[in-house]
Amino acid sequence: MKTIRVVAAVICDSLQAKTRIFATARGYGEFKGMWEFPGGKIEPGETPQQALVREIREELDTTIRVRDLIETIEYDYPDFHLSMDCFWCEVVSGDLVLLEAQEARWLTKDELDSVKWLPADMGLMEKIRREIN
Repeated sequence: MKTIRVVAAVICDSLQAKTRIFATARGYGEFKGMWEFPGGKIEPGETPQQALVREIREELDTTIRVRDLIETIEYDYPDFHLSMDCFWCEVVSGDLVLLEAQEARWLTKDELDSVKWLPADMGLMEKIRREIN
């Protein structure tokens, strides 16, 4: 089975307080309308952190600071295996403009279950619940 390596940004309102996280709804493809943490594929020669900065600039017209690795999610979709490095991030500059996603929300801990997450992103929920206030 083909493996696809990607990165995902769990963007917080504040890395110190962590009261809200930013999530986007896919605007395309098989999983259109399902929610995820923004990010994308790692290009040859990039570190995961460099890929994440580039992807967020391309998808959200925003510059982020990439912090600690939360977890690497391994998930088998029907046609491929996903290996997703997920990092805590914060906005450095920009206004989180949706260039690819169809919708976005800042979610509190109590609102995490209010959206339908992609299966791989669900693997992060337990750790995120422990970290956000």
